[in-house]
Amino acid sequence: MASHGSRGSRISRGAHAVRGARGTQRTTHRRELRRQLRRADLPAVGEVRALLRDQLRRWEVPGLVDTAELLTSELVTNALVHTDQGALFTATLTSGTERRLRVEVRDFSARRPQPRQASDHTPSGRGLLLVRELADAWGVRVQRLGKTVWFELAAASA
Repeated sequence: MASHGSRGSRISRGAHAVRGARGTQRTTHRRELRRQLRRADLPAVGEVRALLRDQLRRWEVPGLVDTAELLTSELVTNALVHTDQGALFTATLTSGTERRLRVEVRDFSARRPQPRQASDHTPSGRGLLLVRELADAWGVRVQRLGKTVWFELAAASA
């Protein structure tokens, strides 16, 4: 595993077996970027965006940059503003016949995020609506301690 950055970012590569729809196994290569986020560290939102942008270009999927940055900003900001602890950001790109970017933000609050209708006069409340509209898939995975909010984007075939 290669280390990147001085504040807890890590980039790794590895091969993983994936079971296909008919039970056959194929190998897919996974690339991963991780970043530990401190409680209420809102400047980290921009830092995570920059790390992700640079990494997506290195992974040769620049077409995902704008949408991935926007949606990542929403998830990271929500985790840092609406919880009392830090969070863990993970971006994973799988390769193979169907490359997908999966971004996860894990926090340690049991409170589930709820998309809400924001009025024209409120400055916030649109983040999860953006995620729902722009991501190919998204969801919340409840864990023993906290939850993980995630989204996926399909990468164009290279």
